[in-house]
Amino acid sequence: MATSVSSSSSLWQKHSILERNSILLLLGILIVIAIGGLVEVVPLFYLKSTIETADGMRPYTPLELAGRNIYVSEGCYLCHSQMIRALRDEVERYGHYSLAAESEYDHPFQWGSKRNGPDLARVGGKYSDDWHRDHLNNPRAVVAGSIMPAYPWLFTTDLDYTHIAEDMKVQALLGVPYNDEMIANAIADLRTQATADAPDADALARRYPKSQARDFAGTPNRVTQADALIAYLQMLGTLVDFKLYDDKANIR
Repeated sequence: MATSVSSSSSLWQKHSILERNSILLLLGILIVIAIGGLVEVVPLFYLKSTIETADGMRPYTPLELAGRNIYVSEGCYLCHSQMIRALRDEVERYGHYSLAAESEYDHPFQWGSKRNGPDLARVGGKYSDDWHRDHLNNPRAVVAGSIMPAYPWLFTTDLDYTHIAEDMKVQALLGVPYNDEMIANAIADLRTQATADAPDADALARRYPKSQARDFAGTPNRVTQADALIAYLQMLGTLVDFKLYDDKANIR
């Protein structure tokens, strides 16, 4: 017992040096933080990729990218998340839980931490274009009691896409695989996707598989901000075939 007390007293005396000397305590804290940081950071330099790839993922089309920019500028991410957690109630309501690869080309990502409205990670194809038009014009017309503000000006404001190629070049610098052909055809592809029965739809589909080309906003002969936003929403969650992941889970 005496030996134990003596050992504890000796340990306290050593520790008291740090408690009485603020400089030594600060150095000790910095050393511990540095060791913890190295343990987390160093392994990343030995990994080929920190994100598991998913079949079907592709960069946003120019129109979808413009729609995403509107989504961010209007603050939609403040009320809608784009990350389905791996919880039973979330999966049953929204669909397969989100994969990291789905945000691979998002700068910044749109996971979100708050939901005043539903998660939008799988909203693509869930509703018709008409539903989205009514929802953006007057949310209460399709969702009783909705607190979402209306966005009627999106249908009367022409989309400024003169800078879309430059936007794609910046995205390419951040790691998004836009090639020279995609950037060179940015404006043409944007107009094609916002046009019903466009003659260049095949070329668009070749560059961007699973892309949808039509008059999203119901504004013929015009490309409005609503066209871009609805095109972006209708794409979310449609690129990855989650049946493959479900089949793998069932096999296991």
